[in-house]
Amino acid sequence: MDAAIFAKAKDLKDKILFTLFILLVYRLGCYIAVPGIDASAMAEFSSANSKGILSMFNALSGGALSRLSVFSLSIFPYITSSILMQLLVATYKPLEEMKKDSEDGMRKINQYTRYLTVALAMFQAYGVARGLEGSASKFAGIVHDPGMFFRLGVMVSLTAGTMVLMWLGEQISSKGIGNGISLIIFSGIVAGLPQAFISVLELVRSGSMGPVTLVAVIVAIFGLIYLVVVAERAQRKISVQYPKRQVGNKIFGGDSTHLPLKLNTAGVIPPIFANSILMFPLTIASFMTLKEGSLWNNVLIYLGRGKPLYLILSVMLIVFFSFFYTSIVFNSNDTAEMLKKNGGFLHGRRPGHDTAVYFDYVLTRLTTVGSIYISFICVLPEYISSKYSIPFYLGGTSFLIVVSVIMDTFVQIQSSLFAYQYESLIRKSKLRGMF
Repeated sequence: MDAAIFAKAKDLKDKILFTLFILLVYRLGCYIAVPGIDASAMAEFSSANSKGILSMFNALSGGALSRLSVFSLSIFPYITSSILMQLLVATYKPLEEMKKDSEDGMRKINQYTRYLTVALAMFQAYGVARGLEGSASKFAGIVHDPGMFFRLGVMVSLTAGTMVLMWLGEQISSKGIGNGISLIIFSGIVAGLPQAFISVLELVRSGSMGPVTLVAVIVAIFGLIYLVVVAERAQRKISVQYPKRQVGNKIFGGDSTHLPLKLNTAGVIPPIFANSILMFPLTIASFMTLKEGSLWNNVLIYLGRGKPLYLILSVMLIVFFSFFYTSIVFNSNDTAEMLKKNGGFLHGRRPGHDTAVYFDYVLTRLTTVGSIYISFICVLPEYISSKYSIPFYLGGTSFLIVVSVIMDTFVQIQSSLFAYQYESLIRKSKLRGMF
């Protein structure tokens, strides 16, 4: 791509700069702590719980949870509310009709999603406040003045932070380079990578990790990167044909094209949804005073990274949301009807219902392989880290998000550059035609 074209593409540059500015605002917000918290005691508390599920969500929130900043809940309440609303739309007839009727219906559903986000954020923020008050006996001074005013302050601060993040993500999607929610999560993960690399080098320097182990980890990382790139670019191309038709003395149509179906149609949504669901037991447990050997205490132990319950639930949720989100992104019946209206058909398939059944058959096979691939990418690093005590700081979910978001972002930038180049060639051809 010519550098001159990129220099002239002012709109694209403005979108990139706007996106970087929004991400900078997000990173600055990760250092604004909620009122009533002692920073040093909070850091000690986070360090003591660095091997549990808290560490995973701290990484996905860009370290905001360890500081208890206003962005500690990150965007996950909004993601969880989106899951619930999509489930309701798929199962509750009035909402489904509202979605199909008009743009006003979609706006109402989006508004309901925001209201549900506020409710979930307040619920989780209250759980965080109660959990911190319950930890005051082990970590003295973590909460300056426990009580209702402290809980209310945490609820307002964390809920407002989540709503601000939701708004920032929407701004990136509408005025930036797109994928606002994914880019916010991506920037939080990437922000923690320098410290992770420093920790690995410190382990090598101290002798806790041998050079052979370090090389094995690096090879595994590059191997997973290669697998993600290949799988995310994999497609099943379905041939679509259009019949010839005669209008007067001219013949139109007779063209053939293809409909690409990705191996991983759902993208990074399944692991993000899975992590959002797995966060609920932690929130519920924070309401209680847990005793050693109690049910909830054992649940939290087995929900630690690399533990059997965590791995099993992760795989089950990833497989479920892979199929669920694929069915939302690609509606076989709607696609078949659209082809039928435009005169398109598949070779050996009748337009309409028969075509939709074939789409379902192909998508089921693709999604089965895709869900296995996502589960492997997300679970393998966690298992290796737990089984062999290898510090795989970049967890499977984080790993998939980082690589996928980078690929999607570069594709969007490249598409914008190609579009600008195409428009430039058209303008030049029109000017030449005038002379």
